[in-house]
Amino acid sequence: MIPAMSQTNPLQQAFQEARAFQSRRWFFKECGIGLGLAALHSLMGDKASAAPLGSHPMAAKKPPFRARAKRVIYLFQAGAPSHLELFDNKPELVKWDGKLPPDELLKGYRAAFINPNATLLGPKFKFERHGQSRAEISEIMPHLASVADDIAIVKSMHTDAFNHAPAQILMNTGSQQFGRPSFGAWTTYGLGSESSDLPAYVVFSTGGKGSSGGASNWGAGFLPGSHNGVLFRTGGDPVLYLSNPKGVDRPLQRDTLDAIRELNQERLGRVGDPEIATRINAFEMAYRMQASAPDLMDISKEPQHMLDMYGATPGKTTYASACLLARRMVERGVRFVQIFHEAWDQHGDLTRGLKNNCAATDQANAALIRDLKARGLLDDTLVIWGGEFGRTPMVQGGNDGRDHHPNCFSMWFAGGGIQPGITVGESDPFGFNAITDKVHVHDFHATMLHLLGFDHEKLTYRFQGRDFRLTDVHGEVVKKLLRT
Repeated sequence: MIPAMSQTNPLQQAFQEARAFQSRRWFFKECGIGLGLAALHSLMGDKASAAPLGSHPMAAKKPPFRARAKRVIYLFQAGAPSHLELFDNKPELVKWDGKLPPDELLKGYRAAFINPNATLLGPKFKFERHGQSRAEISEIMPHLASVADDIAIVKSMHTDAFNHAPAQILMNTGSQQFGRPSFGAWTTYGLGSESSDLPAYVVFSTGGKGSSGGASNWGAGFLPGSHNGVLFRTGGDPVLYLSNPKGVDRPLQRDTLDAIRELNQERLGRVGDPEIATRINAFEMAYRMQASAPDLMDISKEPQHMLDMYGATPGKTTYASACLLARRMVERGVRFVQIFHEAWDQHGDLTRGLKNNCAATDQANAALIRDLKARGLLDDTLVIWGGEFGRTPMVQGGNDGRDHHPNCFSMWFAGGGIQPGITVGESDPFGFNAITDKVHVHDFHATMLHLLGFDHEKLTYRFQGRDFRLTDVHGEVVKKLLRT
């Protein structure tokens, strides 16, 4: 029975009535499920714990199969480079320049922004063959041409998306939908980390703007948060708020972290939530990074001839600096380094844009290959270069631009079990469709995981009642890319 209330204070009466109601009817009606879960947890005991007390979520692991590669450097050229100006020489396009494409070429074709019946555009630059491999490479990539025998070029890539954000997310996560783990996250999930002082997965962004797909490109999705890529800067503090605020010295910080760790460990032992282990690891990693990261990021300690080889300048945020830092990181055990260079979306001003982009990236790309090779790291470091799709053979932007194109684009690979000095696949005479040895995004992922020692069909994570994988339900290993 609700006790009688005084008529002199209506507000106090309302409070007392609410307390009385909540203490009986509300509690049993609204909290029954919570009581049931608490009872279930108690009955299950230790079996309810998903993560053992004191477990290290990023401990190094051995893959189930022999790995050709131990680490990855992914040079992501966001915005989509034109394969027709860089790697896929099409003399036929010169003959058709300014003419409408054949009707059969455009049957069923969907374009992103332009009328598919726009006229064809001849390539803007010349190609030459290089090295013993006789690989065809554009005149605006002379540095890469000098290491032609160390790389494998794939001219038959294709994808399902023709807009930047979904295409970038597909290229990095195997799905156009947000929320799936990235390639880098799957790598660290399978292999852990060889570094105790640095994140397992480091990301740089060096273009004129951030990537269109944003942090989803390097996120952990439904994997434990410790597998997220960590965005580094090439100037100032490498990670925001890495330096202590005024009045907080190292002993005080250590005492604070120890107290927080004890509370988190006690909670982890009770509920077994793996995200608590992730939080503990993140706090400790940040503390260690305060000592290790500034030294790592100081490229002024590199000899001058090394800075000159990359074209890097200490204190400047450039693609060249990021490539040099990528080498320094993999030397120190970082498992996956990814550089996003969002600069390749030439709907117009194609000629000048490509010249500028190659001037900013070509020297550093070649230097990275040479540097890794000289240090004995290239054999087990997988280097990947490519964007999210290609560009149309048809013109856009007057007479000097190309639209997005998913049907065909080019990528190159080096090290880590890749057969050097080969070219895989080809496109039709217009560079419109991949026609032989076609390589889909899922095939690319399957092949990279194979080189890291995994069967892409078996590297899975159970979420929402099903087993997910990077390649979804698709993908075949591109055996022609593998070193024999």
